[in-house]
Amino acid sequence: MENIGKRVAAECVGTALLLAIACGAGFAAARLAGGDAALALMLGAGVSSVGLAVLILAFGPVSGGLFNPLLTLCQAWRGSLPLEAALPYAAAQMAGAFIGAAAAHAMFDVPWLVASTQVRIGAAHWLGEFVCSFGLLAVFIGCGRSRPVAAPFAVAAYVMAACCFSPSAAFMNPAMTLARVFGSGGIRLADAPAYILSQLAGAAAATALFIWLHGGAARKTA
Repeated sequence: MENIGKRVAAECVGTALLLAIACGAGFAAARLAGGDAALALMLGAGVSSVGLAVLILAFGPVSGGLFNPLLTLCQAWRGSLPLEAALPYAAAQMAGAFIGAAAAHAMFDVPWLVASTQVRIGAAHWLGEFVCSFGLLAVFIGCGRSRPVAAPFAVAAYVMAACCFSPSAAFMNPAMTLARVFGSGGIRLADAPAYILSQLAGAAAATALFIWLHGGAARKTA
C-alpha cells in the first residue's frame, strides 16, 4: 500500500494527541470546576470534542483521521480502507493511545503506571457503550457519505453529546479503553473486556445497518 508508513504515523500521532487532550482536559476540568461535577463534565467534554475536530482536520488528509480501531474496522469492512492496512492502523492507534495517556498524566504530575481502580461494570454501562458506539459509527458513516466537509464537526459534536448522555463515560474506542486501565480515573482492567465487546457490538450493528441502507464503498486494494 502506497505511503502506509506515513498513514500509520499520522494515526499514531493523532491518537496520542487525542488521548493527551481528553485526559488532560479531564484533569484540568476537575481542578478548575471546584468540585462541581456537572461543570467538570461539560468542560472536559467540550475541550475533548473541539480537539477531536481539529485533529481530524489536521490528519484526515493523510490517514483519514480515524484514531479509533472501531472506525478502522468499519472502513475495512465497508471497503474504504485496504484490508492490509487495518492491522497497522489499529496497532498505531493502540500505541498512540498509551503514549497520549502517559503524556497527559506526566503533564499534570499524576502517576500513570498504576492500575486504575475506577469501577465501570453492569448492564447500564455496557448498554451505554453499545449505544454510544452505535451512534458514533452512524454519524461517522452517514455524515462522511452525505456531508464529508461537515463530518469532522458532526463526529466531534456527537462525542460531546455522548459524554453527557451515557453513564459509561462514553469511551467508544478500544484503544482509549485499554490505555485508561492505567492511571487516574479510567477503567479497571477487569471491566475493560466487557466495554470493548460492547463497543465492537455497537460499531458492528451500525456498520451493518448502513451497508444495508447505502451499500459498501468500492474496495481499495492499493
